[in-house]
Amino acid sequence: MTSINITKARAKLNQIVSEVNEFSQPITIINNRGKNAVLIGEEDWKAIQETLYLNSIPGMSQSNLASKEKEISDQPSFQ
Repeated sequence: MTSINITKARAKLNQIVSEVNEFSQPITIINNRGKNAVLIGEEDWKAIQETLYLNSIPGMSQSNLASKEKEISDQPSFQ
């Protein structure tokens, strides 16, 4: 993950936000107090939130895995 100190981030904030959104790569912003932050794009944040929500539903992860396994086994074999 790319990192930048807070002073440089402040000076280049528009550029950093554009890059984070364009490349979907988070950037760690480092301060001199040891309390860093991570900047991510809004769409990536929404995707993370949706994944966390879906994983919080009991049985959802197992259901998704079972569904994927069924899709694979249902595909025709070309041997």
